[in-house]
Amino acid sequence: MIDLTDQRRDAAERLRDGILELAEYRDPDRQGWTREVFSAVYRESRNWVARRMAAAGLQVHEDTAGNIVGRLSGTDPNAPALVTGSHTDSVDGGGRFDGVVGVLGALEAVQLLRESGQRLRRDLLVVDFLGEESNAFGLSCLGSRAIAGELTRADLDRQDYRGVSLGRAYRDFGLDPGAVLETRWARAAPLHAFIELHIEQGPTLEQRQLPLGIVTAITGIERLVATFMGSPDHAGTRPMYARKDAMVAAAEAVLSVRREGCGAPNHGVATTTRIESESRSPNVVPSLVRMTSEVRSVDSTWLSGVRGRLAEEILVNARNLGVDVEFDWSTDNTVVHAHSGIHDVAAAAADAIGIPWMPIPSGATHDAVHMAALAPMGMIFVPSKAGKSHCPEEWSDFADIATGVGALAQTLTRLDRTELTPQHQPGPN
Repeated sequence: MIDLTDQRRDAAERLRDGILELAEYRDPDRQGWTREVFSAVYRESRNWVARRMAAAGLQVHEDTAGNIVGRLSGTDPNAPALVTGSHTDSVDGGGRFDGVVGVLGALEAVQLLRESGQRLRRDLLVVDFLGEESNAFGLSCLGSRAIAGELTRADLDRQDYRGVSLGRAYRDFGLDPGAVLETRWARAAPLHAFIELHIEQGPTLEQRQLPLGIVTAITGIERLVATFMGSPDHAGTRPMYARKDAMVAAAEAVLSVRREGCGAPNHGVATTTRIESESRSPNVVPSLVRMTSEVRSVDSTWLSGVRGRLAEEILVNARNLGVDVEFDWSTDNTVVHAHSGIHDVAAAAADAIGIPWMPIPSGATHDAVHMAALAPMGMIFVPSKAGKSHCPEEWSDFADIATGVGALAQTLTRLDRTELTPQHQPGPN
């Protein structure tokens, strides 16, 4: 067992230095700490990550899907490997901790293992996954999705706002799109387990004054684009009672989406992120409006009824206004449960080193969703100040991160010698 009592302060200092140094790789023309996938600054930052992995004593390579992988060799080259890691890209205007904690925290866990003099039986892979965050192509978790065999040829045809395809973006970044599609880790060798350290991105741990959360499940996500079709009229001459205003129908729908999230019996959230009117004239009654929304929950039973409930309410309200609606639904991922064996191992590891914890669902999606298709999966959360994330104010105390790293290191040593029973669950798509 690794004794972390005298090591956490040093770990916190190393983590602080590394996180703040990586944060210097940012787009100077954007708010916050912006480091979007395929950007020049993202390429530079990933070179930094590769050097950091090598300095930690790992054998480093980039796979054909663009994931940076550092290998710490175990004593048994034939044993299925342990995997940990996260991502280092950010949303536009993002913060310094989302994903980064899981990559640099994994390297710190390697440091703790080395300092303990303990060598794992299994190889340990530390991964910086390519492009976890949502992007202009409307597809998140690019690197983990590819290695799980869940990236499709149709995905490569997705276009951004400039009309550039995802396949072209891969090629411009130096990756062969065809090779990306063929990057399936399961073809190479089985994996033993995947465990991801991450900031909570919500307020629960801080509110409960707990330093650690062990994830029970990762939210499913249903996304909706609703198109409202009314009648264009002069905004100054058409009486209010005689209008077929698509914008008013869309506004009613925004409130319907909000009520759906507020009415969830367990865990559920619902958000409208965009309203767009086809008309740019200030004196025309809107006749074509598109609304983009999403609903998330770890309650798969409740989430499975979202489409029917929302479509019925939105359609009734719109038709009362003389407006028609078309619905375009998509499932970003279904609910993915953490492996019960990994959850128990992480809980026992936290208990062994005296770290209080709580079971907690994840309302955000992660690379762990797709890694669950390759190996038993689990996650460990550390607190986020005020629950802020995906914004410049995102913050986690370095002492809390060091505590999470200690739990990660202990979990890895226990997983190294624990046999895990397969646990069936539906895939993310």
